[in-house]
Amino acid sequence: MILTIPNAISALRIALVPVFLWLVFARDDPSTAAFLIGGIGATDWVDGYLARRLGQVSELGKILDPVADRLAVVAAVVAGWISGALPWPIALAIMVRESVVAIGALTLAIRTRTNIAVRDVGKLATLLLYMAIPSFFLYAGTTDAVWRWLGWALAIPGLILYYGAAALYMGDMRRALVAAPVSLEHADPGETG
Repeated sequence: MILTIPNAISALRIALVPVFLWLVFARDDPSTAAFLIGGIGATDWVDGYLARRLGQVSELGKILDPVADRLAVVAAVVAGWISGALPWPIALAIMVRESVVAIGALTLAIRTRTNIAVRDVGKLATLLLYMAIPSFFLYAGTTDAVWRWLGWALAIPGLILYYGAAALYMGDMRRALVAAPVSLEHADPGETG
């Protein structure tokens, strides 16, 4: 099933990422960009919820949803870092964590053709960061210090939980790799006979 409401929402979220980047770099409008990336982040759960609720879970949706999430996070962090809206320590911490988890997930997918289930602590961490990042963009657009302080107040616990979730995901990946049967393509010659 390709043409579903959840897939359309995920596709729209992906399509809005370039609009966000245009607002940041071409329009130099961090306040509007903050509301857009906040909206993309706020709808993070909508596509998955609707897929389950409407019985429209699809293989395409299982790919589109995380792609939309990762694109939004990477675009917001890189654009925030380059534009100066996002403090570099936060941007760097998010990018390092994203890279490590992405490499682990890709390795797992290639070797075992499986994915790791999302944990609630990861969802909470992502929610906090999806609220922190727009706060920093609002500060860049308004210079109202309340947005900067709110950004930091959300980012610090968000990053702690983000790294905690990453540690849990890495453990899940390690266990899945150990439990996966060795395929004949990658097997040691002594293991096939």
